Amino acid sequence: MELLITILSTLGIFIAAIFILVFFHELGHFLTAKWFKMRVDQFSIGFPPKIFGYKKGETEYVIGATPLGGYVKIAGMIDESMDDEYTSQPPQEDEFRSKPVWQRMVVILAGVIFNVILAFFIYTGMAWHYGEEVLPVDAIEGVYIPENTLASEMGFQTGDRVIGINRREVDYFEQLFRPAAITGRDVSFMVERNSDIHHLSAPSDFLDRLNREQLIEPSWILPSKIASVVDDSPASAAGLQAGDEIVAFDGEEISYWIQLTEKIQQADGQVTLTVLRDGERVDLSIIPDQETGTIGIHAYNFADSIVNLEHSFISSFAVGYHQTGGTFIGIVQGLQQLLTGTISVRENLGGPVAIASVTRDATVQRGWEGFWLITAFLSITLAIMNMLPIPALDGGHFLFLVYEGITRREPSPKVRMALQQIGLILLIGIFILVTFNDILRQFGG
Repeated sequence: MELLITILSTLGIFIAAIFILVFFHELGHFLTAKWFKMRVDQFSIGFPPKIFGYKKGETEYVIGATPLGGYVKIAGMIDESMDDEYTSQPPQEDEFRSKPVWQRMVVILAGVIFNVILAFFIYTGMAWHYGEEVLPVDAIEGVYIPENTLASEMGFQTGDRVIGINRREVDYFEQLFRPAAITGRDVSFMVERNSDIHHLSAPSDFLDRLNREQLIEPSWILPSKIASVVDDSPASAAGLQAGDEIVAFDGEEISYWIQLTEKIQQADGQVTLTVLRDGERVDLSIIPDQETGTIGIHAYNFADSIVNLEHSFISSFAVGYHQTGGTFIGIVQGLQQLLTGTISVRENLGGPVAIASVTRDATVQRGWEGFWLITAFLSITLAIMNMLPIPALDGGHFLFLVYEGITRREPSPKVRMALQQIGLILLIGIFILVTFNDILRQFGG
């Protein structure tokens, strides 16, 4: 029953996100076509079979049963419907083919532009409504680096302070992992070590590695400082207090929470903890709970250091602009690495199953904020993917118009139909590939 509920909720959230994305994309085509007085025969969200439809004026508005896309059928245009009957008749004034090339280009690009605009307004609205929760890099005294991790291979050392990326210092920890920053070809991190600055270069398979492990786990930056002590626990009996910083374990110096927890779990019998309290070092004896491997303390979690950046209605537009631009650049750079074989297609290419899973996870973890943020990301992704030069996509239609604009000659309907069919077959093949890839990853294949 629980599995069924999970599946249904995932499908519901996925369909809601796709409906929004497709609606705005097709609305761009629809409104610009109407603006240039082109006849729109059908506006469909979803592909056949038809669930619901009604006609108003010259346009039929349809909801399809397959929620993986949509289309606007503009009279006099060869599109997904493969309708070429009009080619045997003279162009009509309200048909796509009778309009100037620049107007047709605007109509083709409008769907992509509307998706980018949608993302911009989502990011802007989120900044205005929620603000931004960020952790200043100055609040992090250092990072613990375990052996045999991506960070250790890159040259990070325990105690390093990560202060920047790609030779630019940052103010907040979150800025270290923005899409535009980590998807470039020459990614490097700035660290401060013993008052010296070092630039640590990422390996060529950096994005692939990030799919399997985080560069810096959240637990690695937690200091060995106690936030609270559980009543009637070994820690309480030993005299540990909230605010104590544990600086040594059985005489061995430590600085990070992860070091403390590892040693407590490995302890056998009584141990001595050295704590820093009011500037003085105090030694306390304690016997960890042998069954649970704990002593009853909670970690300091930077809650007091997290800053909520509030934005006015006006300043939120600047945030929306930078987030939209950064996400756009990040996706383009990632796609470039994917197409050139720099990163693995197997590990980085996602289809509907992956999108549904990620969208649900974001919604469950962060509620409506997570849903809208992932929707904005997907909206930009949809815009970029639609501009790939594949017939049947907006990018393919745009190339036909570029050819016509340069040569002053429209490609023959026979050529366009053939290329459109090839494009559809290619898209179906890609869809099957990414879906199969998603399923393999879901089941660990």
